[in-house]
Amino acid sequence: MSSELCRETQPGETGQRRRREKKQEEAEVPCRNHHRPAGSLRQEEPGTGQPLYFVLQTNKHTLPGQNIFISFTLWFFRVSSYCESKGWRRIYNKDREDFRLKWCETKSSTIYSHFREGKQLLYQIPNNNVLTSKIGLLSSLREYERVSSKVKLSQGHRLKMEEFIPTTFRMDVRKERDIFFALFTSMWICKPTGQNQGKGIFLLKSLEDVEAFRLKLQHLEDNQANRSLHHLQNQPYIVQRYIQNPLLLKRRKFDVRSYLLIACTAPYMVFFRHGYVRLTCDIYDPKSKNLSTHLTNQYMQKKNPLYSLLKEDTVWSMESFNTYVNDRLQVARGLPRDWVLGAFAKRMQQIMTQCFFAVKSKLDQRLGFFDLIGCDFMVDEDFKVWLLEMNCNPALHTNCEVLKEVIPSMVVETLDLSLEIFNKRRLGQRILPLVSQRDFVLLYDGVLAASSASAASRSQVTKERCARITNKSHSKAEPRRYKSESEGRSAAVVSPEKPVTVSMSARGRDCSKSSTTSTVRSLFPLNTVSVGESLDLHSSDSGLNKNARTELKFKQNHLKAANDVKR
Repeated sequence: MSSELCRETQPGETGQRRRREKKQEEAEVPCRNHHRPAGSLRQEEPGTGQPLYFVLQTNKHTLPGQNIFISFTLWFFRVSSYCESKGWRRIYNKDREDFRLKWCETKSSTIYSHFREGKQLLYQIPNNNVLTSKIGLLSSLREYERVSSKVKLSQGHRLKMEEFIPTTFRMDVRKERDIFFALFTSMWICKPTGQNQGKGIFLLKSLEDVEAFRLKLQHLEDNQANRSLHHLQNQPYIVQRYIQNPLLLKRRKFDVRSYLLIACTAPYMVFFRHGYVRLTCDIYDPKSKNLSTHLTNQYMQKKNPLYSLLKEDTVWSMESFNTYVNDRLQVARGLPRDWVLGAFAKRMQQIMTQCFFAVKSKLDQRLGFFDLIGCDFMVDEDFKVWLLEMNCNPALHTNCEVLKEVIPSMVVETLDLSLEIFNKRRLGQRILPLVSQRDFVLLYDGVLAASSASAASRSQVTKERCARITNKSHSKAEPRRYKSESEGRSAAVVSPEKPVTVSMSARGRDCSKSSTTSTVRSLFPLNTVSVGESLDLHSSDSGLNKNARTELKFKQNHLKAANDVKR
């Protein structure tokens, strides 16, 4: 925990006051199942390990008798400000389970063991690693591409991985590892899958670097049985082709942090929000051995000696980025006006949506789960957009002016949207429109998608029923042929050499429509079918029965006449 965060906990928080409030709260809660008339929010205080709670006083999003509980560390000051603005007071008790909302930075089985679906809100989807870990995202996208390539898209455009993900190999898979070592050229970047903030990242620039890396992997593999190295099984590496022609801003490398909010999983409600631009302190030099020249995150930039002087210029707003491109690059590169806020934003949304679709069927879908994910994008000098990674628990530090404008409003809207959707869903109300939606853009509406899928299913069923009805009408309406005795006793069989021709009106062709009215009409067509003579479909049975009786009577008379001749 940074010193900056620790300093913010000091004002007004004396030890005597803490002990008094804690003692009072423990007296209020004699047992874990005690029911409160208000909500509680839990937080472990930075640097002390002591839980922090907030009790709901009044809140438009909750009803009397509902509790709210949040546990978090990195998000503490952002979320605590939100809680206080809603009229919640701080309490102490780590064993409370009657919460309405819990916010946790670190996942554990105990966090989810007592979760009550539809009654509690919980930050972080339990298995979000299929989207937020480097190997999880890579595997999910590969599987999605393999499966979806066999299915014809009904609408939209599916991106190929190579269009937005740099070539990537998993070092924990021997086949991929061997391929990488065989084709190594130029520069690659190596990342441990279980870390963030640039920790553990290094560059592979030469054959010597690659050979050293190969020996390191071999050593780890040979020692997997060693308990002291057992944890390394959960920290495999990936290697990714280094983008050596990045677009530069003021000759410096940059990337863009945007946000993907899964505000609800039952049904899915997924949103996009602009974030900010992160730049390096140093002028870009692909040959530099200094990682802060290659990695743009604030954790790495703070290690640069120039950071204190250039701090405010290491983070740009999206509006500043847009202005820079309009003024410096638009005409020269033939870009449309406001490319950043237009085409670039749409591309990020398209990539995020595809990543979500890749994990949609994998994520734990229970009413009450929500998640905020930080998505990092890079633009090369050809203005091609690349997804670098997706991160759970995105950083909320506000150490510069741009972040002070972006982060607090983003946190407030995240909580507002999640609470509003949860309560509307719980009460059986329509989700849209959302009163709390401001800067987040809706990417996926699970309610609408379910309705569309249901309509498509009904349309398919309608078509099948139409086909059965049409085939049935053909067989019923086929005229009888009288055959000689040499043709056998199959006089009533339809000749396959003469297929039935069907003449259907526009009303009959309405079978393909998916609307309710069209469905009803298609199932009960009022047109006639031409099969040599016009027969109403609703009266065809009676007509055919009459013909059959006439034919039977004719045969009986013929048989009687033949017997008379024999006599």
